[in-house]
Amino acid sequence: MNKPVSSVFSTAICMAPFQFSDAQQKLPNVVFIMADDMGIGDAGCYGQKIIKTPNIDKLAASGVQFMQHYSGSTVSAPSRCAMLTGKHTGHAYVRGNKTVVSESGTFDLAIPASEVTVAELFKQKGYATACVGKWGLGGPQTEGSPVKQGFDYFFGYLGQAAAHRYYPEFLFENEDKYPLNGQYSHYLIVEKGLEFIKENAGKPFFAYFAITPPHADLDIPDLGVYNQKFPETPYFNPVDSSKVSSSFKGYKTQLQPKAAYAAMVSEVDRTVGQVVALLKEKGILDNTIIIFTSDNGVHNVGGNDPDFFDSNGPFRGIKRDLYEGGIHTPFIVSWKDKIPESRYSYHVSTFWDFLPTVAELIGVKNPAGINGISYLPELLGNFKKQKQHTYIYHEFHELGGKQSLIRSDGWKLIRLQVNNPKKLTEELYNIYNDPSETANVIKQYPAIAQDLRVAMKKERLSSEHFEFK
Repeated sequence: MNKPVSSVFSTAICMAPFQFSDAQQKLPNVVFIMADDMGIGDAGCYGQKIIKTPNIDKLAASGVQFMQHYSGSTVSAPSRCAMLTGKHTGHAYVRGNKTVVSESGTFDLAIPASEVTVAELFKQKGYATACVGKWGLGGPQTEGSPVKQGFDYFFGYLGQAAAHRYYPEFLFENEDKYPLNGQYSHYLIVEKGLEFIKENAGKPFFAYFAITPPHADLDIPDLGVYNQKFPETPYFNPVDSSKVSSSFKGYKTQLQPKAAYAAMVSEVDRTVGQVVALLKEKGILDNTIIIFTSDNGVHNVGGNDPDFFDSNGPFRGIKRDLYEGGIHTPFIVSWKDKIPESRYSYHVSTFWDFLPTVAELIGVKNPAGINGISYLPELLGNFKKQKQHTYIYHEFHELGGKQSLIRSDGWKLIRLQVNNPKKLTEELYNIYNDPSETANVIKQYPAIAQDLRVAMKKERLSSEHFEFK
């Protein structure tokens, strides 16, 4: 039976507290698997009926399935920055996808050396650390390069633009180009991540799998069981045709976009299965925390039809929206040593909570200025000790500029066209009662809207790179 997707800020399920002592326990390994643009409704455990995700579903059935989790942003780079630094987009250094051209090429705005990442916290306790997949927070020889931000090893796409292609000319291994010679990038990325686990199975490690499916291009070598299964509307790109390159000129032609998307989600699921199988083979599964999530809501480009698969579940909106469908993401945590049975969590959590959770887990201090709250008590069943968010804040710097603020009683204010004062519009919802955000009640509750406007201003610090007009 599929688990229902609940509205935000519901009452937590109670269970007996689980005792945990850092001094008595071996430091756990942590594997963080993040899909790219996979909707909350794409996993079977969150209600998917067509695409099969048995490994993700099994992970949920062995751990905690969060029903009210928020990504760092509604697009890639700021979402990843929030996860790595513990800051929401009102405080984070990277608050949007921002291209930077330098001598080393075209990459993304680099996080500076002054930012403390979760990988650097792991290093304080002697963890081996690796990131494989898409980085998007700085190119080679910049302060934002992953090998300068606490990661011992990196393999994948340093820049986001190149990550639109699954057959690029090269990827990066640390800061050096690694020619692919026609290989499908995702397969090699996963292989490198698994090799890292094999090499470090005898000591604590943090493995960050920032995998790229099912982000467009919709491109996978084998459509598998989905081949010729769906009614299709082919997607054509006459500029790109059958050739691919790291220079983005639109998405690749795909004759079966529905089948390709489904196959890519199933490939994400296969990756989860590969990781779990290796951990079990090495005898370290029980002492490994496995997290599965997506960086933001589902996309609708390159021929993808999110409505066909109901990829955003019961929620309104997709990637680049601040409606729930753009930021309400799957989040599953499995930890066999400490989570004895599966359960749902209705604790409101976010990407920027990961860093303080790790800090509490391994016994290090939180960096100054973070916005996150540790959800370790929630994982361990110590619900009375679990702190709660008063507000969940997001901002977005495309499509005229957007902001949203959710209060702990479920009231949510959304501001659209923030950069165009004459076109500025505001919407008010109570997502506790209206999770699909169908009833804009801002005229009915002006005092609540004003309270949220005031709170929204307090949540935001100025930024040299991301300012609203």
